[in-house]
Amino acid sequence: MASQFGLTVLPRAPGLVPFLFTDQLKGLCERLSGTSVDVVVSVPRQSFRGHVLMTHRGLSGPAALQISSYWTPGESITLDLGPEVDFRAQLLADKQAHPKALVRTRLAAHLPKSLVAELEGLFWPAEAAHPLAEIPNARIEQISKQLHHWSLRPAGTEGYRTAEVTLRGISTAHFASKTMACESVPGLFCVGEVLDVTGHLGGYNFQWAWSSGYVAGCHV
Repeated sequence: MASQFGLTVLPRAPGLVPFLFTDQLKGLCERLSGTSVDVVVSVPRQSFRGHVLMTHRGLSGPAALQISSYWTPGESITLDLGPEVDFRAQLLADKQAHPKALVRTRLAAHLPKSLVAELEGLFWPAEAAHPLAEIPNARIEQISKQLHHWSLRPAGTEGYRTAEVTLRGISTAHFASKTMACESVPGLFCVGEVLDVTGHLGGYNFQWAWSSGYVAGCHV
């Protein structure tokens, strides 16, 4: 309808939505379904600190939903599994204090054991049975880097079926912010999610819908 009035409509997409995986990570997510972990999740343009939740289809949870609004199809996302711990410093210290300990044993103090078991198969399978004392410092640094920069490439998202919002929409350039009236089409008002306004989780999108609707109602 907006296009019929000559208004610019930016390409829409689902936002605040869980990610899907179809490669080997799908099996990993299935096995870890229900596991939650505190991370920093990033794409080149943005990052968020919060929990992600493994599901039988992929990745959900507050931080994953937030970053989905900034993600571009085909792009990788990066998880920092230790936003409050320096894995390199911790493991090197553990190597001195607990030389006979395994990497997975020491990491289990910071991450869910089920997740550590899966990461072992991805990041340090050759050293799985080796005590820290037998692992070169350079290798420990490599493992630590992977834990802080776990790169994942989603196959897509769950789409509008589970999305919280629609990204983009009618360009706000056409509207007066104090009345929500279209400046080129007299009598036309647009509010809420149909406009190119998207908030973060936490009720911001509801508030925008209510507030813009109220303003428009006062000027109709």
